[in-house]
Amino acid sequence: MADQVVLDELQQALDEAFQGRDRVAMREVYARVSAHLRIPADMLAHLNEVPEGRYTREEMAEAINGVIRRRGEQDSLGLLRIPRQRPVEETPAAERAVEDDTPLEYLNPTGTRPDDDDQTPRFREPGA
Repeated sequence: MADQVVLDELQQALDEAFQGRDRVAMREVYARVSAHLRIPADMLAHLNEVPEGRYTREEMAEAINGVIRRRGEQDSLGLLRIPRQRPVEETPAAERAVEDDTPLEYLNPTGTRPDDDDQTPRFREPGA
């Protein structure tokens, strides 16, 4: 049961670190998590194994779960819950787009199929 309390505390620290932000640097996450008194030093060591960089909330949870799996602790410690992906309309980027009068389609463009000849860009020689 103690391990579940640690995971719940870690989950809460991650939620705080990502509050209102799409991406957060690993060192910011580490600082937020280390401020939680109920997270032991061995859990902070898990965070040291996550490569530096900027992560989304989902990517961070996956990276931490990857460390737990590599250590073979998933049965004893458990895994973090991976938050559901929010629709683009619910993201801070969408809020900024609304303020800037940017169409939401620019945040979530639809891809084209590679076999669609009408949509395939044509190469032209420079000056042609």
